[in-house]
Amino acid sequence: MATLKRILVTGGAGFLGTHLCERLVHEGHDVICLDNFFTSQKNNVAHLLDHHNFELIRHDIIQPIFLEVDQIYNLACPASPVHYQHNPIKTVKTSIMGAVNLLGMAKRVGARVLQASTSEVYGDPQVHPQPEEYRGNVNPIGLRACYDEGKRCAETLFFDYHRQNGVDIRVVRIFNTFGPRMHPYDGRVVSNFIIQALANKPITIYGNGSQTRSFCYVDDLVRGLHAMMNGPEDFIGPVNLGNPHEFTIRELAEIVIELADSKSVIEFRPLPSDDPAQRKPVIDLAKEKLGWAPRVELRDGLVKTIDYFRGLDLSRFRTPTSHSLQ
Repeated sequence: MATLKRILVTGGAGFLGTHLCERLVHEGHDVICLDNFFTSQKNNVAHLLDHHNFELIRHDIIQPIFLEVDQIYNLACPASPVHYQHNPIKTVKTSIMGAVNLLGMAKRVGARVLQASTSEVYGDPQVHPQPEEYRGNVNPIGLRACYDEGKRCAETLFFDYHRQNGVDIRVVRIFNTFGPRMHPYDGRVVSNFIIQALANKPITIYGNGSQTRSFCYVDDLVRGLHAMMNGPEDFIGPVNLGNPHEFTIRELAEIVIELADSKSVIEFRPLPSDDPAQRKPVIDLAKEKLGWAPRVELRDGLVKTIDYFRGLDLSRFRTPTSHSLQ
């Protein structure tokens, strides 16, 4: 039987965090979910509140916190452009000061700490698909830099704490992930398209729709996070976690319209600055070191996600920023 642990999940009430907390709670671990609720809501974890081994703390990781834990999953940071560009300075602080605070905690208590980094560290890539050794093509002063460079600096901090202080780290680079419990107003392409399709509103594509993305279903991603945290002692990453099957944004829109049985039509709008033209992970390292690969196909995952959005009462969700889907 696996040893039960005390596990901290920052950003634990967010889209990925809530699925991860759910898995860890069901495994019997003592789970502390920490979140400042900027882009998440308590109802994401309401079903866990009655479990004796689940605790919810409202806290911002920009501020230090002192807890005794065995493992830390750092998922805290706004992850969609509409949110992280709303307060870019806050976004940078979350990535960098949050990393410093959690690495300090891990050093003090001897915990293993996993950083949820991102495919955005590759920027608008000049190498396709993207392996872990690619160093990226990021505009350090662009509108997306608060997120891209914040996550890049967080990786730097993780590796420096490991080299200088012997902190037990893990670093994963997460590619586009989707599934139930995505925030309906997060501005991401999957949630945008589904909300628009279910309302029979025009599907808005930025650019001509030829840019590509790879979409990983949330269950696969959480399985990858868990595998990395509990993987080989000598493998700290970084490692790509994502689905290597590539789709154009227009293809995604057409599939969503079909699966939602929608009357929506596609509208094209200007492409935002620094929007990556291609995004596809090389996952050979995850396969080799973790025995991990995604199992859920895009269409199957979209069916589950559309069903989730069909059942939502949108009046229960607050818009975290002044932005809207339009």
